[in-house]
Amino acid sequence: MLGIGPGDIKLKELMQRLQGDVEEVIIATNSSLEGETTAMYISKLIKPTGIRVTRIASGVPVGGDLEYIDEVTLLRALEGRVEL
Repeated sequence: MLGIGPGDIKLKELMQRLQGDVEEVIIATNSSLEGETTAMYISKLIKPTGIRVTRIASGVPVGGDLEYIDEVTLLRALEGRVEL
């Protein structure tokens, strides 16, 4: 969306590196529309190889005030919750 394409983020090189002994790729992109789109694109490229694709957790930061949390961040925090 910002004029950045697959060649700009070196996806060809990434796919070459995955030819080795790789078990998992952890994606860490921003929670913006561009970051979400990039994460989904990378995931769709890698999954057919059988390599596990995960994403870092995101959600409400420690010390954050719920009054100022956006809906997407709150939704992610709820989806990633763990039992105490």
